[in-house]
Amino acid sequence: MSKSAPKTLLSGVKPTGRPHIGNYFGAMKQFVELQNSGDYQCYLFLADYHALNLIQNADEMRKLTVELALDYLAIGLDPKKAVIFKQSDISAHTELAWIFDTIVTMPYLERAHAYKDAEAKNKEINVGTFNYPVLMAADILLYDTDVVPVGADQKQHVEYARDIALKFNHIFMGAKVDGLNRYDGIFKLPEPLIMKDVAVVPGIDGRKMSKSYDNTIPLFASREEITKAVMGIVTDSGGADSNGMPSNVYNIHKLFKTEAELKSLYDANKGKYKALKEALIEDIDAFIKPMRERRAKLAMDEEAVLDILKEGAERAKGKADEKLLAVKRLIGVI
Repeated sequence: MSKSAPKTLLSGVKPTGRPHIGNYFGAMKQFVELQNSGDYQCYLFLADYHALNLIQNADEMRKLTVELALDYLAIGLDPKKAVIFKQSDISAHTELAWIFDTIVTMPYLERAHAYKDAEAKNKEINVGTFNYPVLMAADILLYDTDVVPVGADQKQHVEYARDIALKFNHIFMGAKVDGLNRYDGIFKLPEPLIMKDVAVVPGIDGRKMSKSYDNTIPLFASREEITKAVMGIVTDSGGADSNGMPSNVYNIHKLFKTEAELKSLYDANKGKYKALKEALIEDIDAFIKPMRERRAKLAMDEEAVLDILKEGAERAKGKADEKLLAVKRLIGVI
């Protein structure tokens, strides 16, 4: 029996700063595994237009975009296996978003989690933040995407794309959907790919690792940075269990070794928090070092990195422009 054609997978990441090990174990690691599975044609883009809601300095945007490309390549994403490109290099993303704007209502967008969160915090909300689900729908639908890897709390992104696809198909083609996995119209209905057993990585204070909590261990950290972060892990009464095990240390440690491997180490060092932290430093550094060195080597030739993004954009552009052309015929502008 011949193997079925690979499904199309799409994901975008905003270039908004240095990744940490929570980002790696929560998403980045899975991108590499999906790319290497042979089951998916992966489109992975740097979502610089989405980042523009947060970063409004040209030099910073350029720097962070290259930094993110380096991060992707250093963890093992392969431009021969995946299409890696910048969102802003494909004008079809923003053009399709405007077309969708004409059929999407404001009350519908007011239900978006990001908008509701900003409103609850009395933030001044720009149009880009309000409208980002529409651009995200365009990102997804341009490529006949089958699956979008998301966390369980991000399913709404894919639901918005599905709803907008359905509405467009119905308005301009009279299309109706029969069941969850079939469609009749120009836009395919994407499905969320919720990864099972994805680690929720604790930070050095026991809360979820997050830049906003300032409790992270950088993914490409130097030995000195790892040491500083690990030695800062909370190990007082709030960070140890009834057997004296420093739970905050252990919960990070098990990302790098199996619980069976850790049992003898922690049994032999009960109450010896410094020794356990030193062992964690060794294991994190051993894990990060090859990626850190690969990233440093890639960073020596920034032009080569930019060429990878350019080549990825050329590959993505053919598919995106073909879809946009068909859409423009349907709406009657050509």
